[in-house]
Amino acid sequence: MVLYQQHQPSTRMVIRDGETPDIVRFGDPHSQWRDLYYHLLTMPWSGFIGLLALLYMAVNALFAVAYLLGGDCIASPNPGSFSDAFFFSVQTMASIGYGAMHPTTVYANWLVVMESFMGLLFIAMATGMIFSRFSLPTARILFSHVAVITHHNDVPTLMFRTANKRRNRILEAQLWVTLVRDEITPEGEYLRRFHDLSLIRSHTPLFALTWTAMHPIDANSPLYGETYESLSQSRAEIVVTITGIDETMSQTIHARHSFITDEILWNRKFVDILGWTREGRRAIDFNNFHRVKSVL
Repeated sequence: MVLYQQHQPSTRMVIRDGETPDIVRFGDPHSQWRDLYYHLLTMPWSGFIGLLALLYMAVNALFAVAYLLGGDCIASPNPGSFSDAFFFSVQTMASIGYGAMHPTTVYANWLVVMESFMGLLFIAMATGMIFSRFSLPTARILFSHVAVITHHNDVPTLMFRTANKRRNRILEAQLWVTLVRDEITPEGEYLRRFHDLSLIRSHTPLFALTWTAMHPIDANSPLYGETYESLSQSRAEIVVTITGIDETMSQTIHARHSFITDEILWNRKFVDILGWTREGRRAIDFNNFHRVKSVL
């Protein structure tokens, strides 16, 4: 199996919203079942609710079969009716107790005891999981679809935009930008190496509007002397991470993004988006947030 070949297309190592990772694992001894709690927290809400419903129905169906195996152990159901036994199980697990059906044997009473206990565990676990999912800190950070390289103060500069989509503020926001690319050492070893990219401004005490990150490509920059072809050949990727404190929730939030080679545009600059209304209020035109124009 070939794990590395040159001249492969650029792949993304950072998972973005709605995308799946490009990293394939071979020979990973780690069992996914050990991360069951993590998967339950991160799976889509539709899948989580569907899994809870399926598990609830399956447990009640198993107890319904157990009641049927006990013969005539429930009062008032139709003889041998699975649906009646199933609905009696639902009433027992949910502690509804209409009174129309009730256990009549010791066997059935012990099943009721076990099912009531399982119902307590199921409700407690489901409630805890739902609370954990709702309480997860999330950020609504918007990143520009592309990054650009243009001159700023007579220096070639890598730029991209980010904005807080919520109407609150992010306190003590910090931005990290890293260049990730393939490199071959003098000994002929292949490495996927990380290089930090310094920014003109990497933190802000109050992130409320937009933020244009700028990295000067000078002699100290890992991007110095690079071209589109060289970045493409090394399968370069610009990885962006932003962290801060949500002033509403007082929780640390983070967001990530990345730009592969085809998403880095040379000799382009962003269209202006900041302005003022007639009433003198600061305005942001998100219609132009991702738009770029050629540098004359």
